[in-house]
Amino acid sequence: MSEQKLPSRAEDFSEWYNQVILRAELADYAPVRGCMVIRPLGYALWENIQRALDQRFKAVGVENAYFPLFIPQSFLEKEKKHIEGFSPELAVVTIGGGETLEEPLVVRPTSETIIGHMWEKWIKSYRDLPVRLNLWNSVVRWELRTRLFLRTLEFLWNEGHCAYATYGEAEAESRLMLDVYADFAENEAAVPVFKGRKTESERFPGADQTYSIEAMMGDRKALQAGTSHNLGQNFARSFDIKYLDKNNQQQHCWTTSWGLSTRFIGAIIMVHGDDQGLIMPPRLAPFQAVIVPIFKNDEDKAKVMEAVQRIRAELLAADIRLKVDEREGLSPGFKYNDWEMRGVPVRIEVGPKDVEKGTVALARRDRPGKEGKSFVPQAGLAPVVTQLLIDLQQSLYDRALAFRTANTYDPKDYAEFKSAVEKGFAFSYWCGDGQCEAEIKEETKATTRCIPVDGQPASPGVCIHCGKPAKEKAIFAKAY
Repeated sequence: MSEQKLPSRAEDFSEWYNQVILRAELADYAPVRGCMVIRPLGYALWENIQRALDQRFKAVGVENAYFPLFIPQSFLEKEKKHIEGFSPELAVVTIGGGETLEEPLVVRPTSETIIGHMWEKWIKSYRDLPVRLNLWNSVVRWELRTRLFLRTLEFLWNEGHCAYATYGEAEAESRLMLDVYADFAENEAAVPVFKGRKTESERFPGADQTYSIEAMMGDRKALQAGTSHNLGQNFARSFDIKYLDKNNQQQHCWTTSWGLSTRFIGAIIMVHGDDQGLIMPPRLAPFQAVIVPIFKNDEDKAKVMEAVQRIRAELLAADIRLKVDEREGLSPGFKYNDWEMRGVPVRIEVGPKDVEKGTVALARRDRPGKEGKSFVPQAGLAPVVTQLLIDLQQSLYDRALAFRTANTYDPKDYAEFKSAVEKGFAFSYWCGDGQCEAEIKEETKATTRCIPVDGQPASPGVCIHCGKPAKEKAIFAKAY
C-alpha cells in the first residue's frame, strides 16, 4: 500500500489504468509474460459478475457443463475459417509425459470444435434439440501485446454453445444473448452499451453473423465487452452434426456461441474510475460499504467498537456486503484513501463524537470531499445505506451515459468524421463495402465497432467516406 499519488486520467490514462489495478490489488503480473494473477479483490468482483450472468443464463434455460482444456489439433483444422482466424494465437502441446504426442494438442482458445465433436455423438433426432450449454472456464490465446484484464494470454470467461433445428431459432438465440449481456452491463455494471452487428471483417472466425456490445471507456476509446455469434451450419457441416427431422430427413444443425470475459473488469475500471482510483458499481462491488472506526485511546475504542459491531450486525442482516477496517497503526486518512483506491461505494465513519450523538458519517465514493458526505442517525441505518447504494448505482450509469452522449458525434462530412474519431465515437452512414471500411481504418485508425440494432435512421443516406448510397449507420471509434 502506498499513499503516492496516482497519475491523473487526463495526463496518462494508460498508466493510471495500470497503477489502479496494481494499487487496488485487483491483479498483478505473473512470471509468464502476458499472464496475470487475479488477487482476491479482483476475483471477488469476477465472482459477482459470474453470479449475475449465471442467474440470467439459467433463467432462459441454459445449463452449465465442462469440456477439456486440450483439443486435438485436427479438430481446429476441420473448420477452415476458424483455424485461419486462430492459428497465430494457438498454444500447442507436442510433448506429454516426456514423450512426443502422436497428435499435437491445442490449449483451448475456444470450445466450438470439441463441442462439435461431442454433439455429433449426442444429437441424433429433432427430439434431442435444442442443446443449450454454457461453460465457465479459461482459454489461452498467444497475444503479442498484452494488458492486465484487457488482453492476456490466459483469461477467464463464459462461453455459451447452442444447437438448434432451424436458422430462425439460432438467430433468435444470438440476439437473446446479446440482450442478456446488454442487460447485465447496464443494470449490474452501470456501463451503457451499444448493441450491434459486426461487419464481415470483424466477425468471429467461422461465424455467419457476430453481434457485440460496445462501451465507451473514460479515454473515449471503445471496448468490445461481449459477443454473440450465429455460426450458421459451418461447424455443424465440419463436424457432421446432424439430426433426423420430423419427416425422417437428415438435416445439419444450426449453432451459436457467445462469451463475456474478465476483460469486462477492465471496462468497469475505465468507465467508472477517477483520479482517486476505482469506483465499484454497488451491485457488483465485493464490499458495498466499509466501516472505519476512529479512536485515540482504549476508552474511546471500547465505545466506538461497541457501536461498530451493532451497526455491522444491522447492515449484514440487510444483505449489505460489508468490511470493518480494524487495521492497527494506520491513520483514518490513510484508510479513507486506501478504500477510495479500492472503489468501495460507501464509507461509514464512526468516532467518539458520533457515538455520543448517535450518528455516523456517510461518504459516497462517486462524490469526493464534502459534497459526498452526510451525517445520519445510527438508528435505522440499514435502509439509508441500502437507498444510498441504489442512488449511487443509478448515478454511475447516468454519468457514464452522459459522458458517452457528449462524446458521440454525427459528423456531416469526412473531415468532421476524422476529427470525431479522434475525440470519441462517430455514428455515421456506411455503404457496407469492405474496401471502404479498410480505407477508413487505414486513414483514421478507427474501426467499425458495430452497426447498432437500435436507433437506426428511418431513411437511407450516403456513406461518410465514399459517398455511395448507405442504408445503415455504424459506430466508428478507436478501440482497445
